[in-house]
Amino acid sequence: MIMAKSKHPVPAIDLNDSQYYFNRELSWLEFNSRVLQEALDPRNPLLERVKFAAIFGSNLDEFFMVRVASLQRQLAAQVTKLTPDGRTPQQQLDEISKRLHPLVDQLQALLEQELRPQLAAAGVYVLTYADLNEAQRRWIKHYFEERVFPVLTPLAVDPSHPFPLMSNLSLNLAIALKDPDTGEGRFARVKVPDSLPRFVSLPVDLQPARDRPVVWTGIALEQIIAEHLGGLFPGMVIEEHHLFRITRDADLAVQEEEADDLAAAIAQELSKRRFGGSVVRFQFAPTMSEIVKQTLIRGMSVDPNDIYMTQGWLGVRDLMAFMGLPLPHLKDQPWDPVIPKRLRHLHEERAIGEDTGEDIFYVIRQGDLLVHHPYESFAASVEHFITHAAHDPQVQAIKMTLYRTSSGSPIVQALIDAAQNGKQVVALVEIKARFDEASNISWARALEEAGVHVVYGVMGLKTHTKVVLVVRQEGEDLRRYVHIGTGNYNAKTAKLYTDLGLFSCHPGLGADLTDLFNFLTGFSKQKSFRKLLVAPVTLRDRMVALIYREMAHCRDGKPGRIIAKMNALIDPGIIKTLYEASQAGVQIDLIIRGMCCLKPGLPGVSENIRVISIVGRYLEHSRIFHFHNDGQTEVFIGSADWMQRNLDRRVEAVTPVEDPDCVQELTEVLNLLLADNRQAWELRSDGSYERRQPSPTDPEHSAQVILMERSLS
Repeated sequence: MIMAKSKHPVPAIDLNDSQYYFNRELSWLEFNSRVLQEALDPRNPLLERVKFAAIFGSNLDEFFMVRVASLQRQLAAQVTKLTPDGRTPQQQLDEISKRLHPLVDQLQALLEQELRPQLAAAGVYVLTYADLNEAQRRWIKHYFEERVFPVLTPLAVDPSHPFPLMSNLSLNLAIALKDPDTGEGRFARVKVPDSLPRFVSLPVDLQPARDRPVVWTGIALEQIIAEHLGGLFPGMVIEEHHLFRITRDADLAVQEEEADDLAAAIAQELSKRRFGGSVVRFQFAPTMSEIVKQTLIRGMSVDPNDIYMTQGWLGVRDLMAFMGLPLPHLKDQPWDPVIPKRLRHLHEERAIGEDTGEDIFYVIRQGDLLVHHPYESFAASVEHFITHAAHDPQVQAIKMTLYRTSSGSPIVQALIDAAQNGKQVVALVEIKARFDEASNISWARALEEAGVHVVYGVMGLKTHTKVVLVVRQEGEDLRRYVHIGTGNYNAKTAKLYTDLGLFSCHPGLGADLTDLFNFLTGFSKQKSFRKLLVAPVTLRDRMVALIYREMAHCRDGKPGRIIAKMNALIDPGIIKTLYEASQAGVQIDLIIRGMCCLKPGLPGVSENIRVISIVGRYLEHSRIFHFHNDGQTEVFIGSADWMQRNLDRRVEAVTPVEDPDCVQELTEVLNLLLADNRQAWELRSDGSYERRQPSPTDPEHSAQVILMERSLS
């Protein structure tokens, strides 16, 4: 029997259609909403909840300084190009405002109705001025006169005093005054100084008697200033005062090709970040009168879309100060990263003064070494590798990239020591790393003064890759040792972010890094690499080819499987390729901590794609790319997310991990993350995230907790 053809054939699916893509800005807001949920979650210790509230606020500050500012610049330039999800800049700003206001209200309700009372129950009292007794008020008055008053600068606004410039993220008091002699109204502004603690602690002997131990009692600095404004404006009548906060566009505009000295050009632009960028958010209390609000709006040229009335705390990021309180029972159990197993004997021998002739280079020669921070010690692995190389007489050269590092960095000191020890030392310091420009310029100058060859990378590209190359004389030969990582060479964040690093002396990787550094420091048009996947040269094409290979396996009747873990997935080209893979039958699991513009679970498009996000004690920062390859598994780690900037506008390096033990370890890590039912959220096709919950018969499974426990074995 011959079937008649349908008169209504199923139309081909256009995978470029905007309906198949989430908006990146709204996706980011969903990520920050998941951060807020950690603050709301009563399963977390109290001070950890306060910490997540502070992180939510800090994240939001950066979102406005960078992302909202970018949209506003597009709006001002009358950009009409739509995003892949089909939105104009104005539509995005409108939807950001609509989504954000309920989140901010939820945060403020949490602080006032839950966290503040629970802090008080734990002996931590954040008082208002009205709560103070007479003795406390006398002490506060003395504190104001001795410590605060000399620092303050009241700024009047009148025809002879133009509207003052206000720095980014500054807290300010707007004051309406009246001249009692003339009856004329006046306006002034007082900045809450950054140089003083935001929360002022009262002396122990002034702590009120309570029915429970008192750990800390204090008051916010802005309340102290507000109650003593009479001393700043003697003879004037203070009619009203209100706290407000502004956020400015903080992106730098540096024309690299026109800058003779890139470091000097960026240093000059940094001063503009505090005062020069347009106001992108104006936060104020609902008690502010209309006349004061309009005075500020006119004076700062605030757009109506940038007005955010905030009930409660301004500058929530400052709540991070409470993590310093001596209340260990209200925090996560402390974690000391362990020394990686294969390195433990080196540190034990050093501790007791033994010398077997083995060192970290010997360990690497026995086989590739994979380290996983913060479960395993950054100091005992990465810092030890670079410091040992700096003092090893057989090491001839050290080359490394520095995107972000910590103050007092042992790594920077090791590079200085290496140069002073006569080694060839090259440091590529990325001075365009956002919000770390000033510290990176400082590091670069210190390194240059010590004799390190400092370069700033390739014009037009940020160097985001995390790599070290050590060249060592061994007998008649030179051997190259490498470290290729997913995270920054930063001891502080290595305790807070999950990251991976591979140590190897594989000749192919050593040769690739040599070529990469030649590309970064000299004139090179390197078009191919032996093993590394390098952006913007080979990474995008190679990743697409690996996805297509899984599709080919499916078409041949074999299983196709991809697991990819990263911070963000927003590149339309990669998303389209993943949709094609899903249509071909490839099973795809994505572990995306932050922004994800791919829509999973769409019939005929992405029903074979699943997306989870893990938000927990540690910031999931590692990137892992796992391809089944018909049972011949290939796994890669590196510095790149699947974003346009990482694939096309940054120098990135992704390395294959070939040692079978390392491959097995990475596979187990991915499986643990995929099985998480404590910190994992599942992305739905409508853009919402649903938190996983353990079933009554299924125990709670936190991948981060399990990885900590496993590292102790």
